[in-house]
Amino acid sequence: MSALILIVEDEPHLAEVLEAYAKQEGFRSERAADGNAALTLYRAAKPDLVLLDIMLPGKNGLDVLRSIRQDGATPVILVTARAEESDHIVGLELGADDYVVKPFRPREVMARVRAVLRRASAALESGDAPLRVGPLEIDRRAVTASVSGQELQLTPTEFRLLSHLAAAPGRAFSREELLQAALPDSDALERVVDAHLAGARRKLEAAGAAGLLHTVRGVGYRLSEG
Repeated sequence: MSALILIVEDEPHLAEVLEAYAKQEGFRSERAADGNAALTLYRAAKPDLVLLDIMLPGKNGLDVLRSIRQDGATPVILVTARAEESDHIVGLELGADDYVVKPFRPREVMARVRAVLRRASAALESGDAPLRVGPLEIDRRAVTASVSGQELQLTPTEFRLLSHLAAAPGRAFSREELLQAALPDSDALERVVDAHLAGARRKLEAAGAAGLLHTVRGVGYRLSEG
């Protein structure tokens, strides 16, 4: 069955255009025009990906994103008219996987959708043995990560970044390398890596793995057992 896309957009014409392009790409779709309706539909329909506008009536897109991340790791692409980088970083820190800025070409949005779904599918199809770095265990087949048996609620991008780091513990990876590993089809800036790994670090620390993820000044990041 084709992937189900939840389109959350309060501009009717734009929502119709995105839905038409999604159908053309072979996706199924559902639509919501405000934040409360989006969450209700999200929990009922269990979409494979959410296209989420930030500026919504009622509950805004960032609040919707917070609620989605409390429920699970469904991929989310933010759609926003805000061009300021800080707004994008906030969304990414909350767990969005990518973003597009209005005005945009609908085909570009669909390309981002395919890319995010492809990355999620690749993680599911991985047959590699679990990766272990200190108390952290990453099962790429099951797409789960845990610290001393306690499962971490990682976003898809956080999971990909930690998996890439865990495949070579002790090695320092540049932000550019990590961006290519986790978001190869995005035009996101390297600072996006900082935002995602800040979220991963908080979750590691909350699970008792403080000091596992290191920032390497002037380079990027590494995972270390000690």
